[in-house]
Amino acid sequence: MPYNEFTVHDLTHRLGLRYAESPDLFGEAPAAAPGGVLLAVLRDNTPVALAISTEKARSELLIAPILMEARRQCGGAVSFFSGAELNVDAARGLNGYCDFVLSGSPVQTELDAPLVTVVEADENLRQGIPQCAAEMFAAQLFNERRGAVGGTVYGAVTTGNVWRFLRLRGAMVTVDLREYYLDAVERILGVLALMLTPQTQPPPLPRASA
Repeated sequence: MPYNEFTVHDLTHRLGLRYAESPDLFGEAPAAAPGGVLLAVLRDNTPVALAISTEKARSELLIAPILMEARRQCGGAVSFFSGAELNVDAARGLNGYCDFVLSGSPVQTELDAPLVTVVEADENLRQGIPQCAAEMFAAQLFNERRGAVGGTVYGAVTTGNVWRFLRLRGAMVTVDLREYYLDAVERILGVLALMLTPQTQPPPLPRASA
């Protein structure tokens, strides 16, 4: 069972995860200003990617440049993988390829813990959320086997011009209901920076209004 066949029901009943949603999970993540190269790339690429409107075009022209900028802002301490194979537990369907993976290690020759998974979705972001959560759970198991026990695992689902983010702590996967748009790429980079910063915990959930 590849990752893209998972449903929310599979997450809770097959993997034993708890599922929750938050209106603004990463709202307090500080913005990260994009470099001039990324701004130029997005200026040139965005009209073409949206006009072609295929997953491959959005992947190559929008998603990969943003992830590479996130890597650059980490000073090269993060490695970038496209189409990475993540086979962790075939009996539970945790096998197959991830669209993108960011690894909290500068080693580019192989995946190393910790991992951030990124799913490329079609125009319906919600359909990519169970896939991303399943990949995050696989990344959690992968991290634990590499000695990174107890850490938070992050993920993202994106069409290239719209992004949603997820967090996995223990058995609780929380989906951010907020959508981040390409015209505010500094907010997207800010959340990615938070995810890739060692020992950084996500901001607290907003308090309910009285």
